[in-house]
Amino acid sequence: MGIIDTHCHLYLEDFDADREAVILAAKEAGIEAVLLPNIDLSSIDRMHELCDRHPGFAYPMMGLHPTSVDGNYPAVLKQMEALLHTRSYCAIGEIGIDLYWDKTRLKEQKSAFEEQLRWSIDLDLPVSIHTRDAFPEVFDSIHKVGRDKLKGVFHCFSGKESHLREITELKNFKLGIGGVVTYKNAKLPQTLSSASIKQIVLETDAPFLPPVPHRGKRNEPLYIIETAKQIASIYNLSFDETMQVIKKNTDELFKKICK
Repeated sequence: MGIIDTHCHLYLEDFDADREAVILAAKEAGIEAVLLPNIDLSSIDRMHELCDRHPGFAYPMMGLHPTSVDGNYPAVLKQMEALLHTRSYCAIGEIGIDLYWDKTRLKEQKSAFEEQLRWSIDLDLPVSIHTRDAFPEVFDSIHKVGRDKLKGVFHCFSGKESHLREITELKNFKLGIGGVVTYKNAKLPQTLSSASIKQIVLETDAPFLPPVPHRGKRNEPLYIIETAKQIASIYNLSFDETMQVIKKNTDELFKKICK
């Protein structure tokens, strides 16, 4: 089927016991690749090792997660930026602003986010954006750095229709849709009815946010198929038609792996 999981933390310890079996199950189900967003300095080696074991299937991103931004972030970013010139990366991520857990680091998060947005422009790479309780701040940074030069995906999109309209106006950004779209009380299906399916790419965020009927379990790339079925239902398309469009969307954004 050529499905690409555009956001998956398959290198985390949650998969240490059965990672190879999880990868095999994904491949057998038609999962073509998984894109791995980085978190902080401690996650880099595990991410690289997984990519080196599975070339052509696992692709790394580089970035500093907003909840990992602290007073030492300039030094951390300097180390990460140096790594960008040592190997190939499919995107800059996972980056962004998160004000759900801590609002006291807004200044540092915004500075780190904008620095990494500039990396993406310099390297012509898409960005994987994490935004939680921070859409206005994220939009402000995108406009400040250069909306017409930037491209990427709003990871785990669950915003309002007003947020959707602003993302649509950015033109070069897509919506990363995962398991939340399958949840019974989620408003996301209704919001997406106002969006074009051409704006959507699929993700799992594994091991987090498993789709129905796997809620309560560890998420994994294989479960992306349940999300794809829900997208097909929202847009009243067949599964195959849905995957053709999603594949094209993904190809457009992640050109370094989709050749």
